[in-house]
Amino acid sequence: MLSVVARPLSKAVTGALSKATVAMADALAKVPDVEIDPEGTYKYILVRVKVKDGDVHKDIVRGTKNAEYHNHIFEKVSPAMEALGMECKCLGGGKIEHNSQEKKLRVFGESTAFGKADHSVSAEKLKSAFSDYEITWSDDKK
Repeated sequence: MLSVVARPLSKAVTGALSKATVAMADALAKVPDVEIDPEGTYKYILVRVKVKDGDVHKDIVRGTKNAEYHNHIFEKVSPAMEALGMECKCLGGGKIEHNSQEKKLRVFGESTAFGKADHSVSAEKLKSAFSDYEITWSDDKK
């Protein structure tokens, strides 16, 4: 019979692990919560960015009128996050209507490829970046 004796990790090992975890959490904190175009109606995605081989993660919003399809946004975000040592997963998509003159953002719709994002989560992320805006969301497609 095989038995395993558990021994506590040395302080050097746990210290190195916690420093690595802090460094990755710092790297994750530097990833902006929101990057969207300054005007217009366009596609957006909600993405979960996670430290590779770790549990630390956060959700980010990315949107641009340059994307014909939602996956075009993800195809730009994913390699950029991987270059930072992160991995990401698209949680869904929709559209953002951005009216900078009236300081209004509206989140709605869904992605054919990724399904509907949780617009309430997206709206909260937008509120953190656009605190002086009126931000609304709905599950309507239009």
